[in-house]
Amino acid sequence: MSPIKYCIFVFLVLIASQSYSQNKIEDDITLEKNKVEVVVDNADKEIQKGNFYSAIKTLKQALVISNNIDDKKGQGIILSKIAKLQYNVEEFKNAKSSITKAIAIQNSIDDKLNLSISRYTFGLIHLGQKDYKNALEYFKSAKTIFEEENINDLITEVTLSEAKAHIGLDNLNEANSLVEKTIILSKKHNLSSLLSAALIKSGVIACKQKKYNTALSQAEEGSIIAKNNGDLEILNESYFLLSNIYSELKNYELASKNLRLYIGLNDSILKSRSEELSPEKRAQFIIADKDAVIKLQADELNEKEEATSLSKLTTILSIGLITILSLLTLSLYKNNNIRLKTNNMLFKKNRELLTEKERAEIAATAKSNFLSTVTHELRTPLYAVTGLTKMLLEEDPKPDQIQHLKSLKFSGDYLLTFINDILQINKIEANKVELDPEIFNLRHKVENVAAALNNSALDNNIAIHIEYDKSLPEIFHGDQLKISQILINLIGNSIKFTKDGDIWVRILKVTQNQSLFKIRLEVEDNGIGITKEKQENMFESFSQGSIQINRKYGGTGLGLSIVKGLVDILRGKVYLKSELGQGTTFSIELPLKESKEVVKVEKKDLFKNVNDIDLSKINILIVEDNKINQMITKKILSKMKLNCEVVDNGEDAVDLVKENTYNIVLMDIHMPGISGIEATKRIRAFDKELTIFALTAVTLEDKMQEFDEAGFDDIISKPFKQEDFEKKLFSALFDNKSSASA
Repeated sequence: MSPIKYCIFVFLVLIASQSYSQNKIEDDITLEKNKVEVVVDNADKEIQKGNFYSAIKTLKQALVISNNIDDKKGQGIILSKIAKLQYNVEEFKNAKSSITKAIAIQNSIDDKLNLSISRYTFGLIHLGQKDYKNALEYFKSAKTIFEEENINDLITEVTLSEAKAHIGLDNLNEANSLVEKTIILSKKHNLSSLLSAALIKSGVIACKQKKYNTALSQAEEGSIIAKNNGDLEILNESYFLLSNIYSELKNYELASKNLRLYIGLNDSILKSRSEELSPEKRAQFIIADKDAVIKLQADELNEKEEATSLSKLTTILSIGLITILSLLTLSLYKNNNIRLKTNNMLFKKNRELLTEKERAEIAATAKSNFLSTVTHELRTPLYAVTGLTKMLLEEDPKPDQIQHLKSLKFSGDYLLTFINDILQINKIEANKVELDPEIFNLRHKVENVAAALNNSALDNNIAIHIEYDKSLPEIFHGDQLKISQILINLIGNSIKFTKDGDIWVRILKVTQNQSLFKIRLEVEDNGIGITKEKQENMFESFSQGSIQINRKYGGTGLGLSIVKGLVDILRGKVYLKSELGQGTTFSIELPLKESKEVVKVEKKDLFKNVNDIDLSKINILIVEDNKINQMITKKILSKMKLNCEVVDNGEDAVDLVKENTYNIVLMDIHMPGISGIEATKRIRAFDKELTIFALTAVTLEDKMQEFDEAGFDDIISKPFKQEDFEKKLFSALFDNKSSASA
């Protein structure tokens, strides 16, 4: 063969070889892309089963293959999927890292649609971290592309996510508009899972707006759809929402039922999450990922070994390197195994503590609701009992009936005292008691309390002696009401357990630092005394010396518990010294600041100038649905020579106020139709000046703000002392004397 022909032959062989190599590379890339699709499909199946970590492991295998063939589009899609899964398991830091890489790759190749999906995922990550403003920015940019591409399921999903962000920002009107749009889109495109989630969010918004009937309707519909779909997270959210709605609607039976359903399903979900998030499992995934990389590298080395003998040496070296890497990985896993187990135990304990905290908060709410309901149900009939008894005693009863009526009055007063003590304890335990400091005369305060209790002391043939330290000033700045409560409970306790004896009330100076004094209040008696064993528990609720003492001397066993709570609030200390049969001494040490201001003395005879008002022109509206309570209140007002009109529901009350002129409205709270609170709000819409008193059995502190917001001028708790009732009425009339005379 001539040299020229040989050169031509070699050139043709090289071209054919290059063409063959190029075709083989393209075929290999196509094969690898197909392999990526299969791996991603397997990951999607794991996601459907809820095995998020298994799916992450599988997607990382696909990412290795895409990196080897330099498939940028595939890398971006896989990283975005991994970020979404990391968001689902609340690994926000890792999720941000993955989604940032995905967005960078998709930007570089201008992958418009997948870039918008990644931006939506980034918005979800911000939403999970409560960064609502940044979340909305990402949702907005993603939604624009989804709408251009007409991708209905993603448009619906991102609209719901926007609503969640606005709920977080408390933009309820905007959130409601987005939720309604989500509901329309979900129904139109048959997206039942998104429909149930949107209905629940609609219920949340309505509940925040206090539209409880609307909230109930949306929550129930969402719950049914979620249950049919098997969406446990959405179903669990619906149970919690329904419990809150029924609680607000005072249907405590259904509130409790849904609360139990929520706790049961929540425990199941937490257990599932705990297992999924196990640190040991994470370590296993790490090792599994490394094994996958090792296997992939080994396969590639085997293929190269078939193509060329030179690759044998590379294969041997690679296998050696892989073996070393495997040994190092295994060693690392074993060295960290103890730490991982400890972390797993701590994680489980933290989950348990969080669950117990949730249960404790739920129990506290249930306790508050229970006390509110029971208090109202007890105080309402007590108003009738005490009111009717007082009327009968004032209407010249037969001599043989007087003792029975006094016994009935005593029983009613005792029960009312018991209820008030329970409420006081509840407020102290809930840290709802606040200081109300004012200028007062300490010496006069002690003398007035002793004088008020003197009749009870005389019944037991007891003499009360008061000793006031001469070196102690009399005018102080402090919470005189709580000091009065402490003295009343301590002196009352001594009267109860002393017969034919003495009680000494001493006010002594302990220390002085300029105008700040530490004073000691001592109440000593020579009564029955307390055993050493019982002294340790004397300041606990419902604690008395023994069952026999409780039956003999009576009482609720709450007085000393109230004293301890009030002393703690005043930043003081309480001490007890007692011997059985020798008497008892209670000592209270309190910090008090001396005041140089003059004590303002209130007028003792508030009704002295009552004749200045023409009572025939005074009109009072009683809004009360209970017939007995109507009769009692009307009779009390009649004895005060005041005109009154009675209506039994809130709607009629609003109409009467519009049509007539009243000086005072006595408004009950719980009535058929609209409540007294709603009726007052409607009246305030057209009359800001009318005096409206809440005449109610509800007394818990958490309701007081609601009364103020509704527009009540004051609250009269049933059953009330007639003197207090008259004082508030006539004070209101004196304040508005000019208008009453017009």
